[in-house]
Amino acid sequence: MHQKYNGENFIVVSIHYPEFSHEEKLDNVIAATERLGVEYAVAIDNDGRTWRAYQQRYWPTRYVLDKSGHIRYQHIGEGTYDETEQVILLLRAELFRGS
Repeated sequence: MHQKYNGENFIVVSIHYPEFSHEEKLDNVIAATERLGVEYAVAIDNDGRTWRAYQQRYWPTRYVLDKSGHIRYQHIGEGTYDETEQVILLLRAELFRGS
């Protein structure tokens, strides 16, 4: 989604909440994002503040927020990428209609 829509009133941000202590080290996160070719922003949530704010329980969980920051879609686990993209397209249509 980042490659397809980035810069068109759309941004992908990954929130990294470490499961293991070695995942708390910034150098390890940077190395992993480089190795995996991650091109979007990765925020570090070592203290779990964002994790708790969203009442997270599972890795991975995907959220789509609208322009006001309201959660409009949530999916736990991998998959449903077509469904996620449909939500993104709906929100883009709302944005361009001025809703």
